[in-house]
Amino acid sequence: MSQRDYFEKDYYAVLGVTKDASQADISKAYRKLARDLHPDSRPNDAEAESRFKEVSEAYSVLSNAEKRKEYDQVRDMVGAGAFGGGGPGFGGFGGGAQNINIEDLFGGLFGAGTQGGGSFTSSRRAASTARRGRDVETDLRLSFNDAMAGVTTTLRVAGRAACTVCGGSGAQPGTVPVTCPTCGGAGVTSSNQGLFSFSEPCTTCGGSGRKITDPCTNCRGSGVETRTRDVRTRIPAGVRNGARIRLKGKGEAGAFGGPPGDLFVNVHVEPHELFGQRGDNLTLRMPVTFGEAALGTKLTIPTLSEPVTLKVPAGTESGKTFRVKGKGAPRSGGGRGDLLVTVDVAVPRKLTKTQRKLLEDFAATDDPSALRAHLDRVAANGQEG
Repeated sequence: MSQRDYFEKDYYAVLGVTKDASQADISKAYRKLARDLHPDSRPNDAEAESRFKEVSEAYSVLSNAEKRKEYDQVRDMVGAGAFGGGGPGFGGFGGGAQNINIEDLFGGLFGAGTQGGGSFTSSRRAASTARRGRDVETDLRLSFNDAMAGVTTTLRVAGRAACTVCGGSGAQPGTVPVTCPTCGGAGVTSSNQGLFSFSEPCTTCGGSGRKITDPCTNCRGSGVETRTRDVRTRIPAGVRNGARIRLKGKGEAGAFGGPPGDLFVNVHVEPHELFGQRGDNLTLRMPVTFGEAALGTKLTIPTLSEPVTLKVPAGTESGKTFRVKGKGAPRSGGGRGDLLVTVDVAVPRKLTKTQRKLLEDFAATDDPSALRAHLDRVAANGQEG
């Protein structure tokens, strides 16, 4: 993008979000638009491809906290009339006739030095000769056991990758690109717009600073091709369902030797037939009989490794949760969470004659009225009031 883009383009409108949108809202809007407009989804649709580039450009600025801050500052200054009318040219700034280079005026704002704007021009040159590849997303489904243990897996990723013939240079093997004669390798040319002068990507070389005299026949000089590739990666132990893992440099290939984008892996963990997960802790519901809950018992509890013994004290009520230390999910920083075992007291639906007789004898010695005395007391107080 050129310096003028910060003045002329409303990136918030491009993504369809408000200026005070959160980073999560911006990412959500970008992902939706990128899926709808991606060239792989709409092949040979020039309008969709152009719109996809606008969306990607807007997201590259608004998703970066520093760039977004710079962009907002520039837009606020223009909106406040800091340039005597705003818009291209910005005539009337101080009434002077001298030509002011926008790089010099905002050199500090855009991360350059304060003297002469030379640092800014250098950074623009570097950016135009090495274009970062786009970020890519993919989904990964794991069994519960693989998610807990960690797994090395191969991801199949479709998208732009470095050309297999020229290695990403864009030039036919045996040849090399030459310096662009128009910009002298800078990748940018300057033009006057009234009071200001702007640096724009060179139209001859497209901002690369290089001219390919003998383009690669496979990629036609772009240095990239669309293909499916395998990405081998290690998924850490204890990964949760819904986790989003960033694999730096595993996205689409950059143009003209630029760095690749990143690959974001959306993890979907299949549920386990016994265990649930709550953060770093695992959960387990353990059925016990009425006799075990009343008299107390020792239970053999399954875990992700070896079984453990859990002592259930006499008089345990249904729904009571016990904590087994260190038997939960692996933590990213080392160690494990806990296993939370919840006791469910099972009430038998059918009784044998012997069981019924024993329970009847037990019921005869029990006093249910004492168990519910507080209910009668509260109801009586309510009636008096």
